[in-house]
Amino acid sequence: MKLPLAIGLVLIMEVLLMDGIHAAKRRQTKIRDRMIADRKCTTGPMDLLFIIDSSRSVRPFEFELMRNFVIDMINFLNVGPDAARIAMIQYSSQIQNIFSFKTFQKKADMIKSIKEVIPLAQGTMTGLAIKYAMSIAFTEKEGARPLVQKIPRVAIIITDGRPQDRVTEVAAEARESGIEIYAVGVQRAEMSSLRAMASLPHEEHVFLVETFDLINQFAKTFKDKLCSQDLCANVNHGCEQICISTPGSFRCACREGYVLNPDKKTCTAVNHCALGDHGCEHICVSTPGSYHCRCRPGYTLNQDKKTCSAINLCSLGDHGCEHICVSTPGSYKCRCRPGYTLNQDKKTCTTVDMCNTVEHGCEFECVSTPGSYFCICPAGRQLNEDGKTCNRCSKANIDLVFVIDGSKSVRPENFELVKKFVNNIVDALDISSQGTRVGLVQYSSRVRTEIPLGVHTSAVAVKKAVNNVVYMEKGTMTGLALKHMVENVFTEAGGARPGSQSLPRVGIVFTDGRSQDSITEWAKKAKDAGITMYAVGVGKAVEDELQEIASEPVDQHFFYASDFNIIDQIAENLKVNICEEEVTGQETIKDPCACETLVAFQQDTLSLLEEFSQKLAQMTGKLDDLENRLPKAVK
Repeated sequence: MKLPLAIGLVLIMEVLLMDGIHAAKRRQTKIRDRMIADRKCTTGPMDLLFIIDSSRSVRPFEFELMRNFVIDMINFLNVGPDAARIAMIQYSSQIQNIFSFKTFQKKADMIKSIKEVIPLAQGTMTGLAIKYAMSIAFTEKEGARPLVQKIPRVAIIITDGRPQDRVTEVAAEARESGIEIYAVGVQRAEMSSLRAMASLPHEEHVFLVETFDLINQFAKTFKDKLCSQDLCANVNHGCEQICISTPGSFRCACREGYVLNPDKKTCTAVNHCALGDHGCEHICVSTPGSYHCRCRPGYTLNQDKKTCSAINLCSLGDHGCEHICVSTPGSYKCRCRPGYTLNQDKKTCTTVDMCNTVEHGCEFECVSTPGSYFCICPAGRQLNEDGKTCNRCSKANIDLVFVIDGSKSVRPENFELVKKFVNNIVDALDISSQGTRVGLVQYSSRVRTEIPLGVHTSAVAVKKAVNNVVYMEKGTMTGLALKHMVENVFTEAGGARPGSQSLPRVGIVFTDGRSQDSITEWAKKAKDAGITMYAVGVGKAVEDELQEIASEPVDQHFFYASDFNIIDQIAENLKVNICEEEVTGQETIKDPCACETLVAFQQDTLSLLEEFSQKLAQMTGKLDDLENRLPKAVK
């Protein structure tokens, strides 16, 4: 009997030992389950949408079980703007939004809203609910985070029956949009419909339970998936920027402004400048997540941070330009006012002699000014309105006689040039009965009065008469011609005005050779009679004879040309002298200040021209500056 008793004791001890082992295991399991229950979800953030079937087939106590399931899941999750965002809708024949991702941030507010939900108790339009989730619930407007942030979008559909609408196409579209779908069927739910809705692999996303009491089995499974090992924290994930844990795995993501490279690990900054809509006028500089505009050298960025304006280096004041500074992008150049040229130093300016560089057209004399010029006339003559030519001698009061050589040495063709010489001078005279009177004497071996003084009272008539004079030829009796001029022409009978009027009498003797008689006596008598004598010699004319004929000062009354082709220049000089003679013969003596007045007028004109040139230069500079400011697309 002792042996069986011992065996019994051993058996009892073994049973007690096994019970102890099992009890210890049960305690370890409870501790493990409690640790899992107390453990916070260690995955990355997610946007989680609960889609609850509240059709008429779902009885009230069953709806309460679904309500408690959602509340239990919310209590389990780490909820917050940067963690899990929760939304919930219920559906039957219609959709009711209980709350969206942006509505609540606290669990207590979510749970309170869930407890207040009243079932709809109508049909089962599951496809309609999935479409609402895709097109409305999972939008940034409703609080879902942008897809570029790679935040998981998860939808849990709980239904107890067959959908009354099509779900296959809309569910596929939802999955392609980035939504991970879990399908939980209870009691009468159809497996084929659940598989049509859920994401792959189906063994991880499709759950079919017999009663609503068993829905907590899915809750435990889903919690285990969410609370799996945080691989981002415990493995060498290799992500360059961001690691996101997923159930049983992880994935890499990039910060805003970067994109994930094909290696799924490293990141590259998005080149915003390459998108083409940056709006930078000159240079676009891409930065992580953004960009900024920059200008080329010589430009500065405007306040709009897009367009550029050229830096006006001229405004800095140290350009050194003597006249005008013209700003260019990144530099400047000097320019001169009109009438000046830029020197080799590219800074200073030199006046241009306009009279020597342009066709000025001045009849008598051109005077250069900075950037321009003006014409002047000899004493006794005034500038016409055209600003170029000079008027005839004003209010002429002289008696003028031409004594021209018609000897055979002159030759016919040169005699015609002499007549043109006479008419050239006539053009400058104010011929009238009360003004200038012109006479003409031709001599050779004899002397003939061709045009008596005062016969013709207009320049046209005098010139016509000169053109009609016939060449005499033969000898050169200059002395006889002077005698004829004094005794027969400069007399009242010959048409001259009385000596009592004190009007100037002028004689112009033209010869091409030595006189064949003496000129001394009658040259002296002519000058003693008050006649101002001018001597013009051409070719072989004798200088001593010409000087003897000429009045004092001889250098102003004696002219010589080597040939007949250049006697027109002598005519121009004679015009000046003859007009001066006219001035002395005027009945009304000019104001002695008239010369000073003319000088003052010229000085005022120069001043005005200079001022105008400066204003023109300033305007030119402004136009250049405006041209530099035009955008390249207008320029």
